Parts: sequence; C-alpha cells; structure tokens
Amino acid sequence: MNQTRNDQPVIEARELVKIYTLGRDVQVPALRGVSFRIYPGEAVAIMGPSGSGKSTLMHILGCLDKPTSGEYYLDGQKVSEMNDDQLAYVRNRKIGFVFQAFNLLPRLTALENVALPLRYAGQWRGIHRRAREMLERVGLGERLHHRPNELSGGQQQRVAIARALVNNPAIILADEPTGNLDTKTGQEILDLLLQLNREQGVTLVVVTHDPEVAQRMSRILLLRDGLLVGEQAGQR
Repeated sequence: MNQTRNDQPVIEARELVKIYTLGRDVQVPALRGVSFRIYPGEAVAIMGPSGSGKSTLMHILGCLDKPTSGEYYLDGQKVSEMNDDQLAYVRNRKIGFVFQAFNLLPRLTALENVALPLRYAGQWRGIHRRAREMLERVGLGERLHHRPNELSGGQQQRVAIARALVNNPAIILADEPTGNLDTKTGQEILDLLLQLNREQGVTLVVVTHDPEVAQRMSRILLLRDGLLVGEQAGQR
C-alpha cells in the first residue's frame, strides 16, 4: 500500500551524525551525515555490514537515542523538540519495535507479553481481548498461555510482532528480525511483516545485513561506514 511521493514523509533524516566518545580523547563516528525520507506505507530495508551504523540509526529512528547533530522529523515533527512525555508516547503508540532477540519477559505468558504496551499506556479495560486478537492475527491463537521457553524461535518472534502491533502503530521498526531464525521460519516472519504492511498500510523499516531479506522490501538504503552510499529498488 505505498503512497504517492506527494505525501509528507513519515520519517525524514537530515544529515544525522552520531559520535561516541570513548574515554577522554577517542571519538568513534557511527553516523557521518545520513539523509533520507521514508513515506507512509513503504517497506524499506536499511542494509549494510556490521559496523556500518545500522543499529545506531535504528535507535535514533525509534527515539531510543539522539543524534550528535542533524535533525530527525517524525510525521513532520522535529524529534529534538519533543519532551520526555512526548517521546514516551511516540515509542509506545506510534512505533512498534521488533528485535532480533525477541525481548520477551520469560515469566509472562504470550498473552501477558503482548498486553504489556497497553499497560504501559495506562490502559486496563479490554487489554487481554486486544492482546488475544493480535496473537490470533499472527497465528498464535492456540499459544496464548504459553511462556517463551515453551515456544519455538519463530513463535517467540510472532509474539514480539503481536506486541509491536497491539497499539496500532503507524511504523514498525524491525532490527534483524530473522537473525535468530532458520531460513524457513525467517521467510515466514518476513511474509507476515510484509502482509501487515500491504494489508494495513503500516510503514515497515527493516534493518538487515542479509541481501535476501533486503530484496523482499520495495526500497533498499545502503549504509557503509556511517554513510548512506546508495539506494536501490527491491523486488516488491
């Protein structure tokens, strides 16, 4: 469900720089002036080798970190001007996160893990019904009361996707979402993410080092040594 380029970008990076300081004198540049736009409903891969700045960029896009310089606009709003409450709202409501390591709480059931963002948002009424709907949507309606150690890696990632979707975010940021999965399961997870992008118009941004994963997207941004070195079309 890609939109026309006349739309306002949902994500706009302008000359993003991120420098990490190690000790007194050592400065390590992770991003060195990265600019791009992502439009509503796109499925975009950010691809590059280890050390290219992918994860640093993902943390900035997810409002989990701040750039050293440059500007990041989310839905037209300058993120650097948001206060802590606004940033917390964005992370909880506008953006859904899917990580390589799943990041599920081991003592909670699948249903309870998916309901967590609703609790953090101060919602109580109907949260288990909403969480159940999300788990059914990702094909885990029969695993509601299983804990993570009772689920396969693919099932845990489906729980993580359901958790990312439970607040109806406009954007899903997926950091190496197939990295801990076998090839077949990884393909199933990608199919699910792309189905959500296509059917619900969720903007999907996938960070990956895998060209096969990147090619499943509609557009690929190529990072190397903290620089955006190219852009190419995917196969979608």
